Amino acid sequence: MRLLINIAVRQLVFRKRQSLVSLVGIVLGTGFFIAISSMMKGSENDFLKRLVDNSPHITISDEFRDPRVQPLEAMYPSNAAIEISNTRPVTETRGIRGFEKIIDFLKVKDPGIKVSQVLIGQGLVNYAGKDSPITLNGMIPEDILKVTTIEQNMVEGSIDDLIGYPDGIIIGGELARTLKLKLGNSISITASTGTTRIFKIVGIFRTGRSSYDINQSFLHLKRVQSLVNRPNKANSIIIKLSNPYNARVFAKETEDQVAYKNLSWQESSEDLINTIAIRNKIMYTVVSAVLIVAAFGIYNVISTVVMEKYRDIAILKSMGFYAKEIRIIFLTQGIMLGVAGCMIGVPLGIAFMYSLMQIKFKPPGGTQIIQMPIDWGITQFLVAITFAMTASILAAYLPARKAGAVKPVDILRGGAA
Repeated sequence: MRLLINIAVRQLVFRKRQSLVSLVGIVLGTGFFIAISSMMKGSENDFLKRLVDNSPHITISDEFRDPRVQPLEAMYPSNAAIEISNTRPVTETRGIRGFEKIIDFLKVKDPGIKVSQVLIGQGLVNYAGKDSPITLNGMIPEDILKVTTIEQNMVEGSIDDLIGYPDGIIIGGELARTLKLKLGNSISITASTGTTRIFKIVGIFRTGRSSYDINQSFLHLKRVQSLVNRPNKANSIIIKLSNPYNARVFAKETEDQVAYKNLSWQESSEDLINTIAIRNKIMYTVVSAVLIVAAFGIYNVISTVVMEKYRDIAILKSMGFYAKEIRIIFLTQGIMLGVAGCMIGVPLGIAFMYSLMQIKFKPPGGTQIIQMPIDWGITQFLVAITFAMTASILAAYLPARKAGAVKPVDILRGGAA
């Protein structure tokens, strides 16, 4: 085996320039593959983290996935001889019935769960002659800290101020900017029921999503219940799981047991998740093309060596070398180029990754400085090495197979003639 390796090395060294070009191709391909895949994976992780952290993992709403069967429909099915028209469904009182029992059930089902009831209502903010629609999220203030990330996005005030002042309200920075509101101002809110109350601004948050920051607000649960005239009611339950990726399964199981619609973050953001999956496929296809081009360089070098060494191959075979051993010689050359390319390409990829991490920029119209997200997981390194080695071996296999099929008698006879 040592002899076969020595022959393989001699042939590579004999064609230094071509071998070097093939090696550079594998090095650059591996380095770019690692850098780009880590950047794309990092951006995916960052996006999913923002999506998961800023939203409930599961939302239980006061509606059913399929409409409830009305009494008339149950009494007279669609295929009955009697036809009834101009009927209206029974008016239902909105809200989750027995939400306290559902919350207790969820805590027993998963002790690590974070859950809170919410009463969501609509209102109109009036300040200095200006009106603006607003969504009122009535919650227990202590639960806001557990099941939302609003505290992390507070720019003025805190959730603790709402705990200490039940008649307070926390609004978004975009609404504060639009209406020229400041911390400590009192605003008038009129609910859809016509009830009006005065609330003091005890906190301002900014998530970076303009539509959210101008429309959402957080108040004490009891105050919203009073404002919308729905005492002791909740129309939503929001859930945070210890493992957010179990949300879809957990939601399905819970919905089967409590009947109310359970919406997981995967279901509500399915279009975005599908877009990420498509983007990853495109990314891996494009980056893999670099390694495929580098593999053609290896194929070209080894094919040229085989063509130039027909006579030497014939002599080796006539000396007793088997076809399998001839193939091993040229396959070894491909493996050597692949191993050397990975050994140099991986550190180069790490250098690229570190350089990308130093890039900071502010998006057009944005207010935050963003750093390039890089994923340092081992997966992209293993994928890059596997792909580079596979491409190198496959590029060497065809010329090696051709070399193993050389018939020494024909070559030597042709040379003698």
